[in-house]
Amino acid sequence: MPRIPTDGPDSGRSAPARRAVLGAMAATAAAPTLLALSSPASATPAKKPSALPGGGDLGPNVIVFDPSTPNIQGRLDEVFRQQESAQFGTGRYALLFKPGTYNGLNAQLGFYTSIAGLGLSPDDTTINGDVTVDAGWFNGNATQNFWRSAENLALVPVNGTNRWAVAQAAPFRRMHVRGGLNLAPNGYGWASGGYIADSRIDGQVGPYSQQQWYTRDSSVGGWVNAVWNMVFSGVQGAPAQSFPNPPYTTLDTTPVSREKPFLYLNGSEYRVFLPEKRTNARGTTWGSGTPRGSSLPLSQFYVAKPGVTAATLNAALAQGLHLLLTPGIYHLDRPIEVNRANTVVLGLGYATLIPDNGVTAMKTADVDGVRLAGFLIDAGPVNSATLLEVGPAGASANHSANPTTVQDVFVRIGGAGAGKATTSMVINSRHTIVDHTWIWRADHGTGVGWETNRADYGIRVNGDDVLATGLFVEHFNKYDVQWYGQRGRTIFFQNEKAYDAPNQAAIQNGSVKGYAAYKVADSVTTHEGWGLGSYCYYNVDPTIVQHHGFAAPNVPGVKFHDLLVVSLGGNGQYERVVNDTGSPTSGTSTVPSTVVSYP
Repeated sequence: MPRIPTDGPDSGRSAPARRAVLGAMAATAAAPTLLALSSPASATPAKKPSALPGGGDLGPNVIVFDPSTPNIQGRLDEVFRQQESAQFGTGRYALLFKPGTYNGLNAQLGFYTSIAGLGLSPDDTTINGDVTVDAGWFNGNATQNFWRSAENLALVPVNGTNRWAVAQAAPFRRMHVRGGLNLAPNGYGWASGGYIADSRIDGQVGPYSQQQWYTRDSSVGGWVNAVWNMVFSGVQGAPAQSFPNPPYTTLDTTPVSREKPFLYLNGSEYRVFLPEKRTNARGTTWGSGTPRGSSLPLSQFYVAKPGVTAATLNAALAQGLHLLLTPGIYHLDRPIEVNRANTVVLGLGYATLIPDNGVTAMKTADVDGVRLAGFLIDAGPVNSATLLEVGPAGASANHSANPTTVQDVFVRIGGAGAGKATTSMVINSRHTIVDHTWIWRADHGTGVGWETNRADYGIRVNGDDVLATGLFVEHFNKYDVQWYGQRGRTIFFQNEKAYDAPNQAAIQNGSVKGYAAYKVADSVTTHEGWGLGSYCYYNVDPTIVQHHGFAAPNVPGVKFHDLLVVSLGGNGQYERVVNDTGSPTSGTSTVPSTVVSYP
């Protein structure tokens, strides 16, 4: 792999992972009655279709521990050995811990591995030990530590600080760290995360070499430093607003939030907890006791296993069941159709949906309260017009009281093999909350090339009043984000333009040099964003010029706070930050150009 010389101990990153040139500095409807067809009395009566069962076992890749389980460490190590470097492998695992206390564990997490407690509160399940993500597999470079998660556990780190050195698609939710949290790999190598929500870290959080991070509705004992873009909303103990020096963007509250559904045990019964919606949220949902919300028994879920057909999944949904996708890979020959209000689709262990023959993986109706959470959509080799559609085109119903949430739903085009999609995610329903997504056109792996994994657009927001909290969108051939809805809001955005553009002509947008990372349509009169960053690394043709990272109508109601653009090592440059405002990047210094307020 080509390498770029830089100063300091972290020089020489590999091009596919290049993200920085900085080191340590820094309640459910009943099933409908199924009627048999009428027939003459002399004929054999037609059989009624049998109803699909709810509940059942969680399959072989959900590994459940209790404090008396023998050799827990050995089992954890076995999964880690398999998954540590299996970036585009097929293994998928969920490691679940029943309430209780566990001593002397170090759960190292590799790719497609989720670890979670099964209590109603993180403090119900305590590990006297660590849940560790490090980067030994990649020579101390954490920029490819994708697709893993930790949820609903209390940790008492062995040396007082837990290491969680991740990049995109690696959420840290509902965690209580009784100590500090280190977000950098051993040796303070490159890191490009990340996301924390509904968590309490009693000690300090040290991002060190992390370039950007978003923390929402949490509590921290302190925050050590910042590199380019650290954003906080609703975080007790967050540093004060100070962008760009240091680059902290701090909102006292989060306008609207509703935490991700999670599996838990009520005695011996599995249930799924559905946290309630909060407005102007601050701090954790569980800090003063039992979280507020409702729950569903597992018997109201169709527990899906890899190999099930889309027709069966749709039959389960039509029957009134929710979906629990156990770990594995699911091929779809038609869309999963979520048509009923308040339906939950919850994935475990990075359950992965692959649409075949150019279909859309999942579509929802324009109904209240759908919750999509915890799965990966991987584009197939035949181009899909879209991969996820939230609401049909023209959706207009008011969902302010009970919005749809899209949480830890990730999209990938290429990497595991050639994939194509014109627009990855389309949000049509009003008031949708997109809470942590990474929509990624792959820049490395197999099936990667300017036309090989062609994907013009990352996310398109057509619905009004949509809120994005933690929006990561990277490497699309044209616009990464297109926003057409009114009154949209984004808190934290991280972007890289496509590395592999062959030349200036390939990205030319009419008379404009390059497609903005984040484009607000000319018809929009009200929009607001906080803490948004776009980076370029045009390593195929370093002479490419990108006019700006952000494009929006110049009207009073469209407002941005704390924007930055960065040229990584001088491979391509930006002329402006937003529209025609902001200083150009220059040289090879990898110093951000910033705009504090626009207009």
